[in-house]
Amino acid sequence: QVQLVESGGGLVQPGGSLRLSCAASGTPFIIYVMGWYRQAPGSQRELVATITSGMHTNYADSVKGRFTISRDNAKKMVYLQINSLKPEDTAVYYCNAYRPSNRAAYWGQGTQVTVSS
Repeated sequence: QVQLVESGGGLVQPGGSLRLSCAASGTPFIIYVMGWYRQAPGSQRELVATITSGMHTNYADSVKGRFTISRDNAKKMVYLQINSLKPEDTAVYYCNAYRPSNRAAYWGQGTQVTVSS
């Protein structure tokens, strides 16, 4: 099992940047595909980006070119660099750990990102 704690959210103006962090603890970090999801008010949770232990990344079309996911396997950390923020990026951002071998998924508590002038 893995525990996830996100940080780094906040209020930012359109066009600004944020870096979200997710600290993982528990079982070996490298067995998990790590991801960021987000959920806006009144909407379903959606995939933002994922990254494997081998650093293969995948992004939602809506964030390609603006968001960058990365991970530090030694530190058990996952990051989401968010640039050129738009009001529609406003959401609670959740860190996710997915274990392909048994399809187990774990979630953090979420961190709020609000983009507003």
